[in-house]
Amino acid sequence: MDERTRADVERAEAAIVEHYPRLVRLTYLVLSPSTGRHRRVLTAHGLVQRALPRTRLRRPDGGLPAQRGPAPESGYDLVRQRALRLALAYEAQPVRALPALPLVWGLRLFPRAGGADELALDQALSAAPAAVRAALGLWHLEGLDEDAARAVLARAGAEDPDAAQRAAAQLDRETGAGAAALLSSGEFDPCMVQTRPTDLLRRRQRVRAVAAVAAVLAIGAAVAGSWPGADRAGRAESAAQQALDPGRLLRTPNEQWTDTSRVDFTAWPVRGRQAGDRKLLARALRVWAAPPPDARITAAAGTSTRPPGHPPQLLYAGLIDNVMVVVLHDGERLVRYAEPEDATPTLHFARVDGADLTTAAALVIGRGNGWMRYLLAPWISEITIRDLPAPAAPPHGLHVAPDGVTDRIPIPPPAGAGCGRWPVAQLRPSTRIVAPGRNAAFLVADLDDLVPVSLTSGPPPSGGAPAGAPGEATGAPALRSWARTACSLGSLRGAGVRSVNTWEFAQQRLPEHGGSATWVCTRADTWRGPGSVTLRFVPPAARPADPGRIAGRAVNTAACSRFGPDVVGDIHWQAKSGRWYLLAAGSQEVGGLDATGGVRATAAERTLAAPAGPDTPAEVVGRLRSGGSVRAPHP
Repeated sequence: MDERTRADVERAEAAIVEHYPRLVRLTYLVLSPSTGRHRRVLTAHGLVQRALPRTRLRRPDGGLPAQRGPAPESGYDLVRQRALRLALAYEAQPVRALPALPLVWGLRLFPRAGGADELALDQALSAAPAAVRAALGLWHLEGLDEDAARAVLARAGAEDPDAAQRAAAQLDRETGAGAAALLSSGEFDPCMVQTRPTDLLRRRQRVRAVAAVAAVLAIGAAVAGSWPGADRAGRAESAAQQALDPGRLLRTPNEQWTDTSRVDFTAWPVRGRQAGDRKLLARALRVWAAPPPDARITAAAGTSTRPPGHPPQLLYAGLIDNVMVVVLHDGERLVRYAEPEDATPTLHFARVDGADLTTAAALVIGRGNGWMRYLLAPWISEITIRDLPAPAAPPHGLHVAPDGVTDRIPIPPPAGAGCGRWPVAQLRPSTRIVAPGRNAAFLVADLDDLVPVSLTSGPPPSGGAPAGAPGEATGAPALRSWARTACSLGSLRGAGVRSVNTWEFAQQRLPEHGGSATWVCTRADTWRGPGSVTLRFVPPAARPADPGRIAGRAVNTAACSRFGPDVVGDIHWQAKSGRWYLLAAGSQEVGGLDATGGVRATAAERTLAAPAGPDTPAEVVGRLRSGGSVRAPHP
């Protein structure tokens, strides 16, 4: 038996208390889907509860204190390792590894059902060994890199961690780039379960009700008291109850944003006329902790919907267009609770860790048919509305209520409805945090998430340096560039995007006196980290908002960012004479271009034009002045 000192056990107990849902989700993923969702839910809870090590009560022989050894593991690392070891062992010997608690009679438990993507991923996972599922969980749920995940797998008893990670990478490629978001969804959350009765037709109504109550009590007792240290388990239950107490909600003083180095959602004061309505706040917290079956839940990609683990911060509570709205912040996520009159409540989750002055400047407080409203940060002194495809049109002002809620703002047209207008908000921060006279205004756009997207413009810094980031998209050149890209924002709706930057990385003289074309790279970065890029070729056009043609796309890439600032694009283009050409261009550090495949051409500069048929395949590679190379992505 793996025994530990009392300090080790106390750290492990604290880790289980704080991270119980996270540990159970990871263990649930490692267990085979073939065991059935009910048994898998109970086994995941039981294995995590068994992961607490025993205490070593005796000193070594001779009565001397133990010598100082390596730094102790963190409590969380310890219980995660033990839970993984138990889950991996369970696949080999499921009967012997079956935990005694928790047990449920009369009910079947299962997580919320997902869509077709979740079902396909679950089927793919069922065909993979437990160690492969564990590797995916360590990458996508725990955020570990391959080296760290390999070490955890080895300590947990996986036979071949390298092979497991290779198989996990292959499964990751087959299931697509959305696997991380799917694993964080309700489909794979064994702490948010639905219930259905067993042998329903054999029992009377009263017996069924009693059985349901008994089952719920059994689950609560098992989760709260089935690991050693019942006194600490009691305190864990008390901490969970405190998170649901409206009297313990955190409230930031009104003027703290003027005197802090952390200008984000933690600096927002409490606003709204119902901020003191304890009954409303209690309902919001209860629905967050245990949503009713008919509640509508929306979460931005990669955002967890787990219950609060500690008392969250209250940002707003009030009536918005006949809907009671409460907005909470737990340090990592925003949660908007909406309570329409005589209708089912809704929850909207958005990840906002690492927010700053611009990305924490506003949130969507209300939404209706063709309109939305922002709740502005206390440091926003002015808001105006621009039409992005019309860069020369002046912005118009928007009224803001004393509590920071704006008047209604038109939303962009839905997909497939054309793109005549694309309203965005131009925000100006207060001179109390930005030097007077500085043009610090910035643009944000609503993309159907709880937090608007920051729009920027300009080249990324080179060399991986964090300084010199792209500038705000409020100047005339930036607005003209964004006019060409505005309508492409629709493809990013609901994707958990944090910021979008557009960058005109090259100008090219076209053959046969065709004028000058612009090459544009648009990069979208998500709150969870990965980014995607779209390259556009924009030839001369009569309309300033002409979007041009897509020349290439790439996902999960560093291209056009400070970690990969060099880019090359290529496209087939037809001159007025009817003749076709292969065109290519590179960013500033590209010193030459080489085309291979169906087209053989070389250029000793940043642009290339070579005769080529409209369907002639070609691969274009840019030679960097530093000695490296960069390849053009395909559409």
